[in-house]
Amino acid sequence: MGQILAIDYGKARCGIAATDDMQIIASGLETVETRFLTEFLKKYFSANSVEGIVVGLPVDLRGNISEVETDILKFIEEFRILFPAIPVHRFDERFTSKMASFFISQSGKNKKQRREKGLIDKVSATIILQNFLEQRTK
Repeated sequence: MGQILAIDYGKARCGIAATDDMQIIASGLETVETRFLTEFLKKYFSANSVEGIVVGLPVDLRGNISEVETDILKFIEEFRILFPAIPVHRFDERFTSKMASFFISQSGKNKKQRREKGLIDKVSATIILQNFLEQRTK
């Protein structure tokens, strides 16, 4: 069994999370500048067994898709060309940034650390992945 990777895709940077090889626990992995995402994934896939990826679906409270979805769809199209054997799953990422900010604030980090956008992105990816894993087992 291989890992599952989650991507909290953003215009500037992407939060990345990964499961363990048994696909039980989601852990924050990295924050990568979006322009370097493909290179990061190539290196990661060459060193790790990855069974699939989960990409956040940016939906607002009214159920409208965010404008970043256009960029996400381009990324997924390129991803499927580069890595045709790795399935892409989508998962609603509603509230993950707010939840990430809350969890970080509860973790004892100082104010400067709590405002670090990269940390929020990485924790958001972890939340997306953990929720995906939990829904999959229902």
